[in-house]
Amino acid sequence: MKIASKDQSAVELVREALDKAHQYQNEYQVFNWINDEAIKQAEEIDRRIANGETVGRLAGVPYALKDNFLSKAGETTASALILEGFKSPVTATAVKKLEAEGAIMIGRTNLDAFAHGSSTENSYYGPTKNSKDTERVAGGSSGGSAVAVALGIVPFATGTDTGGSIRQPASFNGVYGLKPTYGAISRYGVVAMASSTDCVGFFAREAEDLDLLMEVCAGQDANDLTSLPDYYAASEAEEGPKKIGIIKDFDNEAIDSEIRNTLKQKIAELEAKGHEIVELEMPALKYALAAYYIIVPAEVSSNLSRHDGVRYAYRSEEAQTLDQLYEHTRGEGFMPENKRRIMIGNFVLSSGFYDAYYIKAAKARTVIINEYQKAFEQCDFILSPVSPNPAFKLGAKVNDPVAMYLEDVLSVPLNLAGLPGLSVPVGQTAEGLDLGLQLVGPRRSDKSLIKFAQELKG
Repeated sequence: MKIASKDQSAVELVREALDKAHQYQNEYQVFNWINDEAIKQAEEIDRRIANGETVGRLAGVPYALKDNFLSKAGETTASALILEGFKSPVTATAVKKLEAEGAIMIGRTNLDAFAHGSSTENSYYGPTKNSKDTERVAGGSSGGSAVAVALGIVPFATGTDTGGSIRQPASFNGVYGLKPTYGAISRYGVVAMASSTDCVGFFAREAEDLDLLMEVCAGQDANDLTSLPDYYAASEAEEGPKKIGIIKDFDNEAIDSEIRNTLKQKIAELEAKGHEIVELEMPALKYALAAYYIIVPAEVSSNLSRHDGVRYAYRSEEAQTLDQLYEHTRGEGFMPENKRRIMIGNFVLSSGFYDAYYIKAAKARTVIINEYQKAFEQCDFILSPVSPNPAFKLGAKVNDPVAMYLEDVLSVPLNLAGLPGLSVPVGQTAEGLDLGLQLVGPRRSDKSLIKFAQELKG
């Protein structure tokens, strides 16, 4: 990550990023908004450097902001019509921390509307294209952020991960994608999807950049009661051989053969380096996807109830009564996947079905948490695929919600358990598509994950 100095000005760094953003925008649909005013912030940092003033650890570094982070720069739309025109009166805690260290936001990146999706096709502004093949998906929901980093527009970008929304697009685009321990970074000022699984994280081209970003952003926030005290600054990554867990239940024909072969190759490389491979049986993980798609829609339906056309942003012009205002605004403003999750959520929380579905899913979640705890008594990290397939064709699954949900089968267990996960770029398919593997650790092991990821890639 290049930091502005007397030899490399912030204006040069930001102008280069903006030029690339405009160059790639039409082909890849990376951004919902490009911040050309960022040059003024860069000029201010250069002035401070010239005057010998203290600047932050990210001085002049351009970055891309997923368009579900609140900030006073531009509109926060979450890629949904219902938030079009919304200018936030507040700034997300993570954004404040990044910009206090001198980082400069050059644009808001595209996502699946309200982060509901695994391909960034469910955006009001159209799909983001894969960085290696524009006929394929970028992954989701943080597809725009992943592609912004993969194309070299910015050295890092923010993302949110509720069930794989950082790790999967990172894998599809050949960059690092970190989902920290739940609560490590404040969620204040981030448009809520599912509050018990949402995590703020990052994309970067280098693993060591993730370490710096965590140092900057981790910590407790009075505005987010789920945020943890800053354990990250006091953490140390232990050296020496590690025990690496491999989940036997994930080695099956449902996972693409090239992904399975890549995993086997990495296992052999790790053994050659002196690490011990431990086979794990984790049968409860097969219930994770079902539990996730009960718990998360339940929280989605609650979080999206605030968007009604009364207080802010989009309001339907067709309404004549209050009921019509709600009906038309929400009918026009939400994307199909948003509506699907609202309906599922309302169903599983409704009288007569709450015990049958939601309570059972919550109990299954506890079983999954306990299973991970037992697994980490046997190993230091777990290595697995991120997704069962490489990047798929645009349109191939957008009309088949079950097929799309199955793309999350390997990534959602971590979110249910609150564990940190890191997608590490490890190779490409025969067609030149990027592949990543997922490194998982116990809660609060984020620093050790980042350290070990550097060895895993090498």
